[in-house]
Amino acid sequence: MIEADSGAGEYTLARNPRYWGRPAHVDTVRVRFVPEESSRVIALRSGELDVVDTLTPDSAEQLTGLPGVTVQETSGVRISQLFYNFRKPEDHPLADARVRRALTYAIDGEALIRDVLTGSAEAAEGVVPLALEGAVRTGAYTYDPRKARAQLKQLGAEGLRIRVIWESGEFAADNSVMEAVADMFRDIGVRASLLQFEPGGDILKWRQGRGGDWDVIGNGFPGTTGQALTSLQGMYGGTPERERTRDTYMGYVVPDIQRRLEDAATETDAAARDRKLAGVQHAIWNTWPSLWAFAPKTLLARRDRVHDLDLLKLNCYDLSAVRLEG
Repeated sequence: MIEADSGAGEYTLARNPRYWGRPAHVDTVRVRFVPEESSRVIALRSGELDVVDTLTPDSAEQLTGLPGVTVQETSGVRISQLFYNFRKPEDHPLADARVRRALTYAIDGEALIRDVLTGSAEAAEGVVPLALEGAVRTGAYTYDPRKARAQLKQLGAEGLRIRVIWESGEFAADNSVMEAVADMFRDIGVRASLLQFEPGGDILKWRQGRGGDWDVIGNGFPGTTGQALTSLQGMYGGTPERERTRDTYMGYVVPDIQRRLEDAATETDAAARDRKLAGVQHAIWNTWPSLWAFAPKTLLARRDRVHDLDLLKLNCYDLSAVRLEG
């Protein structure tokens, strides 16, 4: 990096002539944070920018077919969740995994992906995105409101009131997703209140249990290493010691899960590690940590002079492989 303006979100990267590996094809790359998606689209159309990512389907559609522009879609390594609050007292209905599971039947995930997210995501079939190395399918969220009502009645959890919180921009179409979820809850006799936080607000305190009580949070967790184990440890490896400092993921502390994750992480035999990792993912799924979850697809658009730009499983780009023509 030869220039940096963190306040403006602008950085200039330069090729390192002393790097021992394959030399990069381009001399410099300028990275700029442009928060408004419409501004990113305009800048690409005008030629001011060569690549824009984190696009919504609407913007991708605007750019599809534009001369000199290509739109790419990649399975995401970030998971977006409607995650339960695991700091509830033992006598609270949401402290019961059976209640958490019963509520999942209220959510029509197919409709949310089709009609609200307009196909820009894939329904979660595991506790981490399947694009991560070591991830396995553990199950699927099933829409069955009649079953939701019946199980809640059987468990003595009828008439629940659920507070849902999230930070604006946590994922695409967040407002519409939450409003749809509230409607789906209403269909099974559950009243949902929605509390949205602006970026830079107090949601961190709420996540830590220091700001106020909540039941479900709209949140995302990135796959920063491309490995399922890293994400699993970050979300589900909480300990009582970490919870005392509020450094767990939404209060998720399940000692057996933590021990099994640690065991998998220290296993030196690859085949045994994969078996252990698969087993603990199924065990996590059975605790029903999320009301619903999905993996947003990564949509980017590039001018055709940019070649070999591919999203890696680390959720980053190998800039050394990028070529420019013209």
